[in-house]
Amino acid sequence: MAKVVHLTEIGAGIGQITMMDKDAKNTFSHNFIESIKECFNEVNQSDRYKVIILTGYDNYFACGGTKEELIKIYKGELKFNDLDFYRLVLDCKIPVISAMQGHALGGGFVFGLYADIIVIGKENIYTTNFMNYGFTPGMGATLIVPERLGASLGHELMFTANNYRGADLARRGVPFEVVPKKDVLETAKKLAISLAEKPMLSLVTLKEYLSRYIRKQLPKTVEEELKMHEITFKQDEVLDRIKSVYA
Repeated sequence: MAKVVHLTEIGAGIGQITMMDKDAKNTFSHNFIESIKECFNEVNQSDRYKVIILTGYDNYFACGGTKEELIKIYKGELKFNDLDFYRLVLDCKIPVISAMQGHALGGGFVFGLYADIIVIGKENIYTTNFMNYGFTPGMGATLIVPERLGASLGHELMFTANNYRGADLARRGVPFEVVPKKDVLETAKKLAISLAEKPMLSLVTLKEYLSRYIRKQLPKTVEEELKMHEITFKQDEVLDRIKSVYA
């Protein structure tokens, strides 16, 4: 099994995790999940990094669940929390910067929003498209999306499941950097350099404190999302929508 997520040191105290599952376009394939877990485990066991940049490749940041996974959830053979990687960014001991240089769709966007600092591209598409499949959001989206984007805009994204360009989100006042696609990674690197100048212990301590609210609320949120999935995933229309979207 080829490794499709790579950890590299790009500067003093700065690591970059690059998601590059080109065959699956950074959907949550088994290979993707195992590779990204391996990278974050390495970060948490190491003292060489003070900050991590999380990014994708070409036009893709991350694109959410695979067709096979969604059908398994529909059949009751899988629950989204069985894909236990989605907390990796939140639980990383050091700050993580999401450099969303490409499209971030559904769970892929949610995954990136767990970062401590976020940078997105004006031209790229960002969406919480769960409802386009007919089921309610998962992966803690109902907590982290309003927390990061604001309640009004966050609820709009989840209800409508529409595509939003980064420029659209900038006009709506999202509280993070929105720059041209070509500048996303460089912007993230400049931020990372600033963080890497700080003492490691102070960064770890502040990360633990600032992420405490989300970490405390997330288990209850996931429990409620799973209850909603028990209701919404059982509709025949959901299976039809999954097949149609992936066709």
